[in-house]
Amino acid sequence: MMRASLVRRPIAVEAIVAEVAGEGNGATALFLGTVRSHNDGRDVTGIEYSAYDEMAELEMDWILREAAERFCIAQAVVEHRLGELKVGDASIGVAVAHAHRGEAINALRFIVDEIKRRAPIWKLEHYADGTREWVAAGTGTTP
Repeated sequence: MMRASLVRRPIAVEAIVAEVAGEGNGATALFLGTVRSHNDGRDVTGIEYSAYDEMAELEMDWILREAAERFCIAQAVVEHRLGELKVGDASIGVAVAHAHRGEAINALRFIVDEIKRRAPIWKLEHYADGTREWVAAGTGTTP
């Protein structure tokens, strides 16, 4: 199972972990990115995610294929949320399974880093003072 999707509903952690389950897997690595309450010294109340949907899903598929080749994984699932999220909501869920933990963890990190770097997904932060600002992907800072 290799799947990457953009979703407009909460990420079902148990479901993505179940999708990568297999009797030959000795390790499942899971990453949840969550909306935090601060960035660059400012209080954050939420984030609005938007994307070029078709391009983002295509790029995430390519990233999974690259991870499969580099780390010999056969089970990985990515879900990235779009829309308005509040502090504490999960914005991305990635589950990777492998026979060994090292490959699962390395593949997980590669997938998360590459999605942040390459996928056309943007975030608009909402601040406690009522302002909003686009934030550079993967940096946590303003562009």
